[in-house]
Amino acid sequence: MHELGLVIHVGRILDDLSREEKISKIASVTLQIGEVSGVIPSYLTDCWRYFREKSELLRKAELKIEPVGAVTYCEECEKTYSTLEYKKICPYCGGDQTYLLTGNEFSIKEIEAC
Repeated sequence: MHELGLVIHVGRILDDLSREEKISKIASVTLQIGEVSGVIPSYLTDCWRYFREKSELLRKAELKIEPVGAVTYCEECEKTYSTLEYKKICPYCGGDQTYLLTGNEFSIKEIEAC
């Protein structure tokens, strides 16, 4: 379960930020998580609940998750499509010269201090 490692990493970033900005409490953290990032949101939420109890800064902080859809771009026909539905082969032209545009993200979007 790498979700605990991710939560610990986010916690360290928030600790550093709180010292720099003199923040004593965080009310919420919004993370953007891509559909094909390999992160399981329910596991992440469980780890967050565990981790925040160990942190005075995050004790009451809500975790908000914004899913980011997986979208692939085809270099041959220059169209985009749903990665989960069609994988690597373009449904428009059948080409395989494709790459992921979005969907692999794991980032802190917003922090609400209180």
